[in-house]
Amino acid sequence: MKFDRASGVLLHPTSLPGPHGSGDLGRSAHRFVDWLAVAGQRLWQVLPIGEVGSGNSPYMSPSSFAGNVLLIDLHRLLAEGWLDPEHLDPVAGLQETRVDYPQVRAFRMQRLHQAGASFFARHRDPRHEDFDRFCEAERGWLDDYALFMALALDAHGRSWNEWDPALVRREPAALRTAAHDRHDEVRFWKFCQWNFRRQWNDLRAHAHRRGIRIVGDLPIFPALHSAEVWANQELFELNEQGRPLVIAGVPPDYFSATGQRWGNPLYDWPRLRKSGYRWWIERFRAALARFDAVRLDHFIGFVRYWQIPAAEPTAASGHWVSGPGARLFLAVQSALGELPLIAENLGVVTAAVERLRRRLGLPGIRVLQFAFGSDGQASEFLPHNYRRHTVAYTGTHDNDTTVGWFRDPGSAGHGRSPEQTEGERRAALHYLGIEAGSSASVAPATGEIHWAMIRALHASVADLAMVPMQDLLGLGSQARMNHPGTVEGNWTWRMDEGALTPALAARLRDLTTTYGRTNADTDAR
Repeated sequence: MKFDRASGVLLHPTSLPGPHGSGDLGRSAHRFVDWLAVAGQRLWQVLPIGEVGSGNSPYMSPSSFAGNVLLIDLHRLLAEGWLDPEHLDPVAGLQETRVDYPQVRAFRMQRLHQAGASFFARHRDPRHEDFDRFCEAERGWLDDYALFMALALDAHGRSWNEWDPALVRREPAALRTAAHDRHDEVRFWKFCQWNFRRQWNDLRAHAHRRGIRIVGDLPIFPALHSAEVWANQELFELNEQGRPLVIAGVPPDYFSATGQRWGNPLYDWPRLRKSGYRWWIERFRAALARFDAVRLDHFIGFVRYWQIPAAEPTAASGHWVSGPGARLFLAVQSALGELPLIAENLGVVTAAVERLRRRLGLPGIRVLQFAFGSDGQASEFLPHNYRRHTVAYTGTHDNDTTVGWFRDPGSAGHGRSPEQTEGERRAALHYLGIEAGSSASVAPATGEIHWAMIRALHASVADLAMVPMQDLLGLGSQARMNHPGTVEGNWTWRMDEGALTPALAARLRDLTTTYGRTNADTDAR
């Protein structure tokens, strides 16, 4: 898949401003698209937009197919006639600078239930026909998802493998009884997904009208507590009670001295192969129907993945196991055609990983923050070493912000020592042509450190230059999205209401125009 020379911004919808505790698919999302167009951008990259799971992580979703119902715009439900104006009055506890997930979930879910009750009470509403068509078209995943969510609510946080044994084993009679007894709740979750789909499609259509394409994110592994694992237990390495035998993660690396123990169950790849990779084909079909391109999370895991015994407390004792390789992607290509994918080839990248990426024609990823350390791969992240078929970032959701990274004093046992951080700062300043003096200084002629690094990306030959919104705003570590290896305090950052200024758009547009990344046909009015 070839991408035209372009640039874009990484910002998850929950980080948008708005009155109801988190960003959503409503007015602020549409305004952000308009701002991107004015700024000369052509891409908006998001994190996974499914339901959030443990630790509020979008990478631990209870569904690989469903959208995050907390992103549904409540103002749209008011306009539909399913909510009253007083339902939208903000309540205490909804923050403007952070997503307080318990508060947001309580507020939004109550309104969604009110909207659903109003919709279903109006039996002659012609929109019921559209809802019914949606349910029929999506029943391949929607029925299991809606029942799973209803059962999970009854289970009060217990994983599906701790439910009634008949439900764990998915005995048909037990499933029929559960669906009958929870009819209203099952129907409610389908109502939420119908609204998410309509609102997402409207937002994407608006983006296309402004010349913006949306880049999604496909996590490689589903969460254990998910509708897909519950409904397809035979495709994962589980015991008879539905408990993982082995789990996913990564070995010790830049982010963690003991590796990352993700906890996701691992695939039974031989069984998936016998099925013709049908489950993966449907997963890709759904993702490509939702996005214009997709970042393929943890691409190296398709060549080899880190297998950790489920009983181990850290990832350090895992070992490498071969993945499906090209067979999976050839099956998906045969079913769906050309795949507009971006390979997240970060971590322990072997020659086999790069051979597969090149064979599939997928662009890889380069992160500028990784370019200035002592790691043996560091030089590959320097802009003068990029290849055209590359997506270059100042940092990703797993990195500190650029300003936070630059100012980090370093400490023993926390990734980088003070000596390492100082060495990386001086290497960055030297590479970017900034007079060091003090390592904290920046030269007026070059601008702030974040803009110097953004400029280096845009000037490179990489086809795509992507910048997190936090870096465009020059924010410090308080705006970091995720700390890999931790479960608390992540995914909560929100952008200030007035952050998207005309001056910032003009500065970014000037940069993208200078380096040939602006679409001349984009309507910037």
